[in-house]
Amino acid sequence: MRMIGNMKMRTLMGIVVLTAILAMPGIVLSGYKHKKCFTDPFTDSFVLDKCNGFSSTGSNPFFILEPGYQLVLEGTEDDEEIKLTITVLDETMDITTDETGAVTTRIVEERETINGELYEVSRNFFAICNRDNSVFYFGEDVDFYENGVIVGHDGAWRAGVNGARAGIMMPGTILLGSRYYQETAPGVAMDRAEILSMKKCVETPAGEFENCLKIKETTPLEPKAKGFKFHAPGVGLIKDGVLELTEINNL
Repeated sequence: MRMIGNMKMRTLMGIVVLTAILAMPGIVLSGYKHKKCFTDPFTDSFVLDKCNGFSSTGSNPFFILEPGYQLVLEGTEDDEEIKLTITVLDETMDITTDETGAVTTRIVEERETINGELYEVSRNFFAICNRDNSVFYFGEDVDFYENGVIVGHDGAWRAGVNGARAGIMMPGTILLGSRYYQETAPGVAMDRAEILSMKKCVETPAGEFENCLKIKETTPLEPKAKGFKFHAPGVGLIKDGVLELTEINNL
């Protein structure tokens, strides 16, 4: 998945008092008090055995897993035209971990081009917790391209393999100040998120959206890297760094 401006091979690019507690017993998403006391850890354990199963189809208010749903984001950086197409495929992948047992995940494809040339294709594996509607991230397959030829697979990971565990991509209960890991694959993919706002108004070529989430993404693998994403209710990702939503499609 294109995290922190796709830092897998290149890096693109107020605080509140709150401890975030999800509705599901046992899940705590850490909050923070003040930027000078920025010491609370990011939550990396989500009591997945309490989900009472997972669904590969459905929707969270800020993350849609309905086959055929597609978002297109475009932008320019360093005189390069970047296009990101996110498509919920009519395909699933079964993934087994000690925490969850066998889970049928939905495959979401992200296809990124630079100046019209294919740069990256990732197949991301998501499932929705039946108990609290949180979207969990179980891994991704990644292909990087150069001149139409696959040249690498940096950032690929799978929950249940080499110590990797599922992370939370979008909580079912949104709480200001939440801090949590989206990916937990040691040494490979460790993106983490902080919810900075729940009330942003964001204008994009596809329209103006209210009550959007503003999420800051960082990773311990690249301490100086950071990115900001915005998610609109009923839509999903509408802004990722320089990329802005241009199309919403139902294929």
